[in-house]
Amino acid sequence: MSESSNPKTLMASRFRGFLPVVVDVETGGFNASTDALLEIAMVPLQMDEDGWLYPGDLMSANIHPFDGANLEKEALDFTGIDPFDPDRDAESETDALTSMFQSIRKEIKSSGCNRAVLVGHNAHFDHGFLREAVARNDIKRDPFHPFSSFDTASICAVALGQTVLAKACITAGIDFDNSSAHSAAYDTMKTAELFCYVINRYKELGGWPLPGED
Repeated sequence: MSESSNPKTLMASRFRGFLPVVVDVETGGFNASTDALLEIAMVPLQMDEDGWLYPGDLMSANIHPFDGANLEKEALDFTGIDPFDPDRDAESETDALTSMFQSIRKEIKSSGCNRAVLVGHNAHFDHGFLREAVARNDIKRDPFHPFSSFDTASICAVALGQTVLAKACITAGIDFDNSSAHSAAYDTMKTAELFCYVINRYKELGGWPLPGED
């Protein structure tokens, strides 16, 4: 497989043919194989003609707990989610992910990339729940790389000296409302803004493109 279906696109050149897609989940616990996936949100990132990264359109869904899913009271108290509230307008894992994956595949094609790469704050957690949901529902054509991810907690430790999402955003000058946190949609957008800030700041400081590259 080539590095990119269109190696001349700036996005494909910047991330080795990967399209960064920011993902956040809210769950009924910490065990991806047994605990419920309750919310998921995704934001594909885009790049302008000068190579500056910015968030694309937000996709989000409330999710019905899968049959037999474990729900930890402590987790629900922390997020404030009532999984059985009829006003949540929840979807099945299959319906929500199939729709989001279709949109991401279109973004991959339009950006000249080969595949999506998950961007998350403590990305291993979000990636684990996403992978389990894909496997549990036998969802085909998962656009995400099966194990690679970009972790903004690690990136921000280097770039900003912070690992907590709220503190990293504040350090970067990004507004953060703690009362809105722990919503998948809100945390995804803030993580997207944060990742774009760090990547663009690195470019602004002369770190990209690399010396000798166009």
